[in-house]
Amino acid sequence: MNYRHIYHAGNFADCVKHAIVLSILHSLKRKQTGFSVLDTHAGRGKYDLSSLEAEKTGEWESGIGLAQNSTAEALQDYLSTIHYLGLYPGSPALIRYLLRPQDQLIACELHPEDVKPLRRLFRSDPQVAVHHRDGYEALRALLPPKEFKRGFILIDPPFEKPDDFSKCVEAIAFTRTHFRAGIIAVWFPIKHRTPIRQFYQALKDAAIQDIISCEFLLRPALDPSRLNGCGMLLVNAPYGTQQNIMAIFEALKQALTTENTPDIQYSIERITEE
Repeated sequence: MNYRHIYHAGNFADCVKHAIVLSILHSLKRKQTGFSVLDTHAGRGKYDLSSLEAEKTGEWESGIGLAQNSTAEALQDYLSTIHYLGLYPGSPALIRYLLRPQDQLIACELHPEDVKPLRRLFRSDPQVAVHHRDGYEALRALLPPKEFKRGFILIDPPFEKPDDFSKCVEAIAFTRTHFRAGIIAVWFPIKHRTPIRQFYQALKDAAIQDIISCEFLLRPALDPSRLNGCGMLLVNAPYGTQQNIMAIFEALKQALTTENTPDIQYSIERITEE
């Protein structure tokens, strides 16, 4: 358990993940009935991009550092939310910002150094419950959510263990069985293609329906030692999600293209049918 998101906060993968998460939340808010959000790997909630840890990698400079200058309509909700929240927000802070009084957030974090600031951030918030527990275990313990028929499950593991892809397949299968109305989003890294092909095949073999994969690549996925891109796997996505993400990806491509990343590519593919 060595992963600390502070070293990677604000990078291109964060931009991809957070812009999509906000799009899904806005879709959920079309109906007045409340919903529950379960963030399985929540992190610390907010990040200081001027900290020693963030400056050590400087990944944010080629991520939110570039994206914040975009004028594309598809990114304005994401960028205005970040600006309003001050310190760079992780997924739980972004999610909480969009909750209405009838909604709730359950944020899980296992790392002892990150769960403390997460608890401080939401210590007096009755709509947020923070759990110091394994995110995969939390799915089995907390789903289906009490008193809520609608929900969103964000699964964002660090992928520092070789079985994280298989654990994601198991988590999706469990969630679809026990909370069929839930929308599921799984972030995953793309270093080279073999693990991704195996991931998609495992999902098909598990007979999980209604899966869309959204990939954003800075460069061809040929070097397994580099984070060449990332993806968001969506299950039971709301109507119109694909079009929204296509616009988000095009805007991010325009914002993040530099001489170091001149050939950014993206794709949205249906893995299994509805």
